[in-house]
Amino acid sequence: MRKSIATVCVGGSLTEKLEAVARAGFDGVEIFENDLLGCPLPPERVRERADSLGLRIELYQPFRDFEAVAPDRLADNLRRAEHKFRMMERLGAGMMLVCSNVSPLAVDDDALAAEQLRLLAERAADHGIRLAYEPLAWGRHVDTYARAWRIVRMAGHPNLGICLDSFHILSRGSDPAGIEAIPGDKIFFVQLADAPLLAMDVLHWSRHYRCFPGQGGFDLAGLLAPVLRTGYAGPLSLEVFNDSLRQADTGRTAVDAMRSLIALEESVAQVLGTASPLPRPVRPDGFAFAELATRDHKRLGGLLGALGFARTGQHETKPVELWEQGRARILLSRVHPDSPTDTSLVAIGVESPDPALSAERARALLSPALSRHRAPGSARLDAVATPDGTELFFCDSGHPHWREDFDAVTPPEGHIGGIDHVALSHPWDRFDEAALFYRSVLGLRPYESVEAADPYGLLRSRAMSNADGTVRLTLTLARVGPQYPAEQHIALADADIVATARRLRALPENVLLPVPGNYYDDLRARFDLGEERHRELRELGLMYDRDEDGEFLHLCTVTVGRVFFEIVQRICGYRGFGTANTPVRLAAQHTPAPVSPAAPDVRG
Repeated sequence: MRKSIATVCVGGSLTEKLEAVARAGFDGVEIFENDLLGCPLPPERVRERADSLGLRIELYQPFRDFEAVAPDRLADNLRRAEHKFRMMERLGAGMMLVCSNVSPLAVDDDALAAEQLRLLAERAADHGIRLAYEPLAWGRHVDTYARAWRIVRMAGHPNLGICLDSFHILSRGSDPAGIEAIPGDKIFFVQLADAPLLAMDVLHWSRHYRCFPGQGGFDLAGLLAPVLRTGYAGPLSLEVFNDSLRQADTGRTAVDAMRSLIALEESVAQVLGTASPLPRPVRPDGFAFAELATRDHKRLGGLLGALGFARTGQHETKPVELWEQGRARILLSRVHPDSPTDTSLVAIGVESPDPALSAERARALLSPALSRHRAPGSARLDAVATPDGTELFFCDSGHPHWREDFDAVTPPEGHIGGIDHVALSHPWDRFDEAALFYRSVLGLRPYESVEAADPYGLLRSRAMSNADGTVRLTLTLARVGPQYPAEQHIALADADIVATARRLRALPENVLLPVPGNYYDDLRARFDLGEERHRELRELGLMYDRDEDGEFLHLCTVTVGRVFFEIVQRICGYRGFGTANTPVRLAAQHTPAPVSPAAPDVRG
């Protein structure tokens, strides 16, 4: 089906928007009235520009507060419409969106609304224009698609049909199954938007919190399936009102929008039992490695050594070290000269049963492929860029060929057995993009977003995981002062965190984040764990959480550059991430640590 997007979805001037959506691969565009009014080009030039870019102007919108009005107001409404129709002819737009009336002067009379809309459709037909009547969720009287369709049916004009908008339908909890009763040729237009599930005024929700499909909580595939069963053959168009998107990079937003439609097509195909437009999903099995770039290999290597890792290899052709413990693998490389920090997380490798197919799917979802310099005989690793700039590598879960590039020795065994999860920090305008990326590319299932108080701002976080928990990510968005850059961390799975904590506490160097005593006083109120266990947690600086499945113990190291390590132990199927303890951790990380010697330079 044709893919379209409303110009209101992206920032910039109208010409910048047209160019960006064309580059992203869209077939058509809805022209939002404010974008045209603020454009210095006359409608004819806008039409020419769209034509030159291969874009069809699918719709002009919105036309407001027309129908169900007193007779003395009708003449002025028709006068307004005639001006719009003449302008649309110059623009080359063959359809106008007519929103249901929100005015307090509107009359609750479906017959009157139908009569006046029929008259408007007759005028539109004289200009070769069709009208798509849209029931707004906050319409004065017409606020559901069922009532809007009844009015359109009563009007009975071939140039009048209905516009179905996913937000207006799903935000009110309307059942989309009834859409199948509408003839496909009377559905003139379909607009799509997702949204987080919020309890607020529907108008405010709509104007500020819409997002692209796959980034919120609506079942858009469940809505589109009955639409397509009617035989609807028009465009699928995105209409997203969102404060952040309009401030973000125009080209990047357009690509994110297209990715959302491609992924949605796959979800709808699954519901309808038709062929998917994408290579089949390949579920990752686990983490192959995480790579840290640093200016201070000695300091970071010392911290890894204190955690029980050993330096087990040096890359044959690159200045990259391999550090291992069990199946937990950390690569240390040289930081880029332009990097603003001395240490950061720059890449993750996920294990895939079919790395080539994983990479093919990522590229089909518009993920930028990364070119890599590969020496003869080196392992081939496909990689793409993620929304925060981290490189994502696809590694063979059957055989870690990439490890053959290192003169590696057998890794030491210890309590740490692998990577439990990785936390990636995102700029404010890429948080939702990242959720869609990992959901569509890796097939990870998102948790609900949560927010935690930071002493200097707010941290927003969203966890994602595959079905068996072998690949877990937390996406974070930090809103703090510029003196506190957003941090990243690698969480390491420990089979005996108590023993690890005792060993680390016995070191002469301070490598662990201190936890305030007030936390443990409050922990007694939250959980009755017995006197001995409470005392042990306090002495070792362990934090604790519990859910319906099990328990969670964790501790954090000091931060190096932007990165710290978290040691975690999941007991009896705990599924969370210790989120209740995040504000305490954030406060502790902002507290200056006492001066102590650097971590030991322990190398294998």
